[in-house]
Amino acid sequence: MITVNGNTLKEEFDLDAAKNSIGKEISVSATVHKVNDMGAFSFIHLRTARYVIQTVYDPQSCQGSAEGIKEGCFVSVTGIVREEERSKNGIELALTSIKLLHKPGYDYPLHVSKWKLGCSLDINLDNRGVALRNPAQRAVFKFQEGVVSAFRQFMLDNRFTEIHSPKIVAQGAEGGANIFRLEYFEKDAFLNQSPQFYKQAMVAVFDRVFEIAPVYRAEKHSTSRHLNEYIGLDFEMGFIDSMYDVMDMETAMLRYMMQYLKDNYAQEIKMLNADIPEIGEIPCIKFEDAVSLIKGSKAKNKFDLEPEDEVFLCDWAKKEYGTEFIFVTNFPSSKPPFYAMDDKEDPRTACKFDLLFRGLEITTGGQRIHDYEEQLEKMKRQGLDPDDFKCYLDSHKYGLPPHGGLGIGLERLVMKLLGLQNVREASLFPRDITRLLP
Repeated sequence: MITVNGNTLKEEFDLDAAKNSIGKEISVSATVHKVNDMGAFSFIHLRTARYVIQTVYDPQSCQGSAEGIKEGCFVSVTGIVREEERSKNGIELALTSIKLLHKPGYDYPLHVSKWKLGCSLDINLDNRGVALRNPAQRAVFKFQEGVVSAFRQFMLDNRFTEIHSPKIVAQGAEGGANIFRLEYFEKDAFLNQSPQFYKQAMVAVFDRVFEIAPVYRAEKHSTSRHLNEYIGLDFEMGFIDSMYDVMDMETAMLRYMMQYLKDNYAQEIKMLNADIPEIGEIPCIKFEDAVSLIKGSKAKNKFDLEPEDEVFLCDWAKKEYGTEFIFVTNFPSSKPPFYAMDDKEDPRTACKFDLLFRGLEITTGGQRIHDYEEQLEKMKRQGLDPDDFKCYLDSHKYGLPPHGGLGIGLERLVMKLLGLQNVREASLFPRDITRLLP
């Protein structure tokens, strides 16, 4: 219980505390999820921020009337906790009082109280503010909270400093046409494609940094795996020996994350039937070898992996190594990004990697160029003008330690952990080439 200036702050419903209060009276403020009228009494199911609680309303023993209370109403109730095996949570409240706080003027346009909404994804997204009241839909984002919390806690435990970099910038980290332009006080500006430039600058300040923030890509894709705004889980670490240090850090982070989810989000895992993987050693394969494995002629792209290639490699890793993860390393050095360090043993390739999980790229990372002259040279090789990146190059000019990092797409990771069919299902209010509302 928390008090401020002598006032007790209202607390959210705690299921464990309720289960430890059998025979006692507790109070709950919640939304009416569903009403089952049994004649002499009614079951009023209440939706809290995380749970659906069964209550029993008997007009003979409850102060206040439930007349007119229906799905979507907001109420405050008091009741005696009792065990009930047939209830999903193993308890129910025998109501002693009920008070209507607000009754909405319109009925829900969707079947919120059903397990499945029973509508298309477009209808779901068009009515997102209502759709997310469905317990299963809501659970996706409670689970997503767990992914973010685990990432942040692991980073802090390993002495990474959290940073917040600007999203309105003068140049994009990736360059090219896939960048949103905007007018900024009569100047040209862009929405940032990545915190990359700022992460690298801050490695010289804090040694290790991370950020959890929106990322913007003006890609004209309309697929189940692309968003134009997504949440990036990024980190950058200094004083590394190779990109394998970054890969090892991600492996350790993912192990921590999976255990954290099991320990703290069992409710959502069970509700969504989530398949949380066990993570041992994650195998890695060089891009050139991966292309050969895909039988060469079937590999359509000589510089990157196609979606079907990612599925193939994950299937292969599961068969050969019993894991659903695989690192692909050493992509061609001629392929962006320009800040990827070339492999000293094979300059045709860059110290860049992707992590694939269940048939989808969820991470891009690698070792970055820290030497000023080396960075200038690679920029020129890729046809870039160093004068356009003066502020970025200042970090290199005044010295950077050997460093590397990565970026993880939050929605993609959640999508694969939960077995969702479309990345939009893992975005609270998704933005794609056609959707700017709600």
